[in-house]
Amino acid sequence: MAMGNPEHGRDVWPIVHAERAALIHDLEGLDDKQWERPSLCEGWTVHDVVAHLVDSARATRLGFVVGLARARFDFHRQNAHGVARERGPSPLETLARLRQVASRTSTPPAPLDSRIVEQVVHGEDIRRPLGLTRSYPQDAVVRALRLQAHTPVSFGGAKEVVAPLRLTATDADVSIGDGMEVTGPALSLLLTIMGRRVALNDLEGQGVGSLRQPT
Repeated sequence: MAMGNPEHGRDVWPIVHAERAALIHDLEGLDDKQWERPSLCEGWTVHDVVAHLVDSARATRLGFVVGLARARFDFHRQNAHGVARERGPSPLETLARLRQVASRTSTPPAPLDSRIVEQVVHGEDIRRPLGLTRSYPQDAVVRALRLQAHTPVSFGGAKEVVAPLRLTATDADVSIGDGMEVTGPALSLLLTIMGRRVALNDLEGQGVGSLRQPT
């Protein structure tokens, strides 16, 4: 898997650390019932997604490979193991774990911009069901969108989903692909290609219908 643009790599961690800090701030105001609310990530509660972010922040290249082997090379099983490992006995404990890892700069064997994808997409997985909003840095959203549009589904991306489409952001200078037109805010494009149907109504164009099909 390509390691991404080295020029971008220099500023990934300030973006990631700022997003982790912003999420911690939002989580501090939640009650226990809100922590157990279903997230946009199918089958996971808000608490589960936070535990996943802790696990992701702790990930190293070697640790990821070892963990994947232990999960019999099943990404979903590996993620489930990580959630079980990092989900504390209470929301306060899991939040404390997120604070502990907030400044880490370790990464699994993936492009560095994937760390931005984690924070933006999972940030919305948590915030939208809770009625919370965040204005993400436009550059962060665009970079996440570009990476996911060119990363195969088997590696956590949406390359095959985007293949028949042309994605054009209405709030950023980005256009990807040469197929059926889909236009809308960059964040809504990102969420939709990642299977979060909550953002579909923000999009327009003849290609929107293909995004409504089951994946």
